[in-house]
Amino acid sequence: MHLPSKFVVIKILVLTACLVSFNSIAMAIQPPVAQGDFDWSQFRGPNGSGVANTSALPTEFGKEQNLKWMTPLPAGHSSPVLFKKRIYLTAFDADSLLTICLDQTTGKEVWRRQSPRDRKETLDHRNNPASPSPVVDATGVYVFFSDFGLLGYSLEGDLKWQTPLGPFSNIYGMGASPILCGGRLIFVCDQNLDSYVAAFDTQTGAQLWRTKREEATSGHCSPIVYQPKGGEAQLIVAGSFYLTAYSASSGAKLWWVGGLCFEMKSTPVTHDDLVYINGYGSPQNEADASFKIEDFSAVVKAKDGNADGLLSLAEMPDELSKNFFSAVDLDANGKLDAKEWEYFKQSIASKNSMMAIRLGGSGDMTSKSVVWKYFRNIPQLPSPVIADNKVFMISDQGIVTCLEPKTGEALKRGRLQGASGNIYASPIVADNKLFFITEDGKVAVTDTTTDFKVLAVNDLKEKCYATPALDRDRIFIRTEKGLYAFGL
Repeated sequence: MHLPSKFVVIKILVLTACLVSFNSIAMAIQPPVAQGDFDWSQFRGPNGSGVANTSALPTEFGKEQNLKWMTPLPAGHSSPVLFKKRIYLTAFDADSLLTICLDQTTGKEVWRRQSPRDRKETLDHRNNPASPSPVVDATGVYVFFSDFGLLGYSLEGDLKWQTPLGPFSNIYGMGASPILCGGRLIFVCDQNLDSYVAAFDTQTGAQLWRTKREEATSGHCSPIVYQPKGGEAQLIVAGSFYLTAYSASSGAKLWWVGGLCFEMKSTPVTHDDLVYINGYGSPQNEADASFKIEDFSAVVKAKDGNADGLLSLAEMPDELSKNFFSAVDLDANGKLDAKEWEYFKQSIASKNSMMAIRLGGSGDMTSKSVVWKYFRNIPQLPSPVIADNKVFMISDQGIVTCLEPKTGEALKRGRLQGASGNIYASPIVADNKLFFITEDGKVAVTDTTTDFKVLAVNDLKEKCYATPALDRDRIFIRTEKGLYAFGL
């Protein structure tokens, strides 16, 4: 999406954000999905991969073709999640924050619950109060609303607990979805100040541990899980400048890799022993961009007109610093101090890229674990996906890039034929097909070859921001008007 110059640093919320392929390997994210098993119980399915083990999905569908049902819904950008023939999602209506359960076979509403709402957070116009997706397992349904916090329900909709959190200082709104790991509910809060990752008890909502993420600012990435062979589960979290691994049981920071962009919106995916993450901050972070940012002391000496030792918007030395001012004024007090100016320098120095990183290690693994970087047509919002031993990513403007996973070689790059437009939703994979959805509701279905040949373009003619969900024989697509179920 092209942004006017005064908005070049607007941070786009990961509305759909971002995640993992299952492989029979020595070091895997989670055990492979057995033939016949199925899981789409969190954002983008198994460990956020966007990959479903199914072979019975329609290629062509629409309002008059292969439509099983359509259920009108209140507004929301969260993606549907599935568990035991039920569908769970969040929404909002006027002043109500809603968790909704639908019957997967018929689309009929099973229950609807309203969350407390003690505030209305400031949101970017592309965001809304129901962006993060639920997560569900046999213990219950868990949701996050930035206008309240975390809530836990039984599968039948009985309130188990509610844990208020916030208010938050992410000026564009929160976007990361919670996940489950080892009986714990994991929540990542990346914001301008006081970022953290925390675990909560699924039975009581009590906080089990919280770890500060001092380097992270307003990010929007959902975490994933890494299960080393013979070791404890780790949480993989992408954020400002770093991809970091934490102990799922204690929250201890285990290892990290630098080199990420200053703002991260998509979520990692894995393949074999590598994790892939794309990050885009602004046009000023392209690989060929070069800007000289003076030291804080020099700028204060030259521009601090009122001699308060701080820099106001009027005292910014150039157009670039003026454009970035609101993004780097982390405490929103209208002044930049030395720490915020240093964040500005680091932000400008970071680069938009797709990175392949070797999983595992201890401490700073930057010099050892970065396998490759790729710098062209990097997405802001859509997360990558692994299909047919290839890495696919689609930019916000609809340019698809196919990469060789071990080397980062670009095998092909091009626009989706017949499905031009902005992209917010992340791609998903099933039945040897890739599904890409534009903001205007065009669903391009391609094969998973290097040529990603377009097999069909299905036009729903409704705005779409949510990533679809997949069952064995159905694809569920949320639009601005409701939820569609398509199947053969």
